[in-house]
Amino acid sequence: MNKDNVSTQSLKLENILDLAEELNSLKDIDAILDRILLESRLITGAVAGSIFLVENERLKFRYTHNDELYGKEGNNKYIYSSFEIPLNRNSVVGYVADTGKPLLIDDVYSLPENLPFHHNSSFDEKTGFHTKSMLTVPLKTLQGNIVGVMQIINATDATGKVISFPPESESLISFFARNATMAIERGIMTREMILRMMLMAELRDPKETGAHVQRVGAYSAEIYHRWALNKGINIQTIRRQKDVIRLASMLHDVGKIGISDSILKKPAKLDDNEYNIMKFHTIFGARLFHNASSELDILSREIALNHHEKWNGTGYPGKFKEESDESVTLGEGKKGEEIPISARITALADVFDALGSVRSYKEKWPDSKVLELIKSESGKHFDPEVVDAFFQILEVIIAIRDKYQ
Repeated sequence: MNKDNVSTQSLKLENILDLAEELNSLKDIDAILDRILLESRLITGAVAGSIFLVENERLKFRYTHNDELYGKEGNNKYIYSSFEIPLNRNSVVGYVADTGKPLLIDDVYSLPENLPFHHNSSFDEKTGFHTKSMLTVPLKTLQGNIVGVMQIINATDATGKVISFPPESESLISFFARNATMAIERGIMTREMILRMMLMAELRDPKETGAHVQRVGAYSAEIYHRWALNKGINIQTIRRQKDVIRLASMLHDVGKIGISDSILKKPAKLDDNEYNIMKFHTIFGARLFHNASSELDILSREIALNHHEKWNGTGYPGKFKEESDESVTLGEGKKGEEIPISARITALADVFDALGSVRSYKEKWPDSKVLELIKSESGKHFDPEVVDAFFQILEVIIAIRDKYQ
């Protein structure tokens, strides 16, 4: 290797260490996987890639990019696909997970027949994409345990032509993967911690299930992504904000732990007095983040407090007055852009999920009825721009619902 190549390699290694440090600023597992995949592709010029994580002795698909099929900045419904691969040597990702060693393939359609693994061509046949070069690396902890596998596909040259991955790609991406795995573990722990918090709410309110909060979180993140693109916000800001909106919106109803069981578990519609008491879950939720010190805490407080406000000013808790710790007087509802965008988005996400779900006091609404109501409430309950963004990504919304049953 000549002096220029050594210098370039050293610079790339320094950049990778900086990237690994930047991953620590991300909180949610999806945002972390997105960034790891993006940066790995930028390092190698790869067009596409996927990440699988080990769960219950199987490889579970968790994230994907494909610039050719999905574009570089838009919403991607395929990240919400659900499928698993056995953790054995029959597939490329299974082989890498089982052996713990990276695998570099110049052409997946020219693999010798005597290898234990083979390329599954079903995705190419279904989409028209043509997989050729492939680099697959294990995601290992410092202790050597396999957390998952990252696969990046179709390296390209400066003209965009698909080429083989350069030999140094294997060491560079393996080095990045080792440094990124800690962020993956931390992201998984953060998501699990929030789901445990919501499990406490579920013990009080059977409607607040883990699936419900994961759906609302994912809906909110994807609606924000589309809304922000429509507003001309740059993709770097979108990715960063999307990270915290997903987690914060999952906590939208955490204040229900302060509401009586007789109200939360009532198998019928609430009367006026009960409904007025229920309104205070927004204030109780906001109080949990009273001493907010992080962006996630600030956004969680914002959403918990405001997700029942309405665009036309008829929501709650409004501009309330706290006379003491025990006494609060609800006031006139916030209106329009007085309501934070995070809460305007979560409001629509929550209503969509609630109407499309069975409740003790109602049946599940058909999609046509739910969508018609959302259209009719544009400019009343919901911000019209948020409604527009929602309908622009309806395929993504349905994919999320199908994933988190």
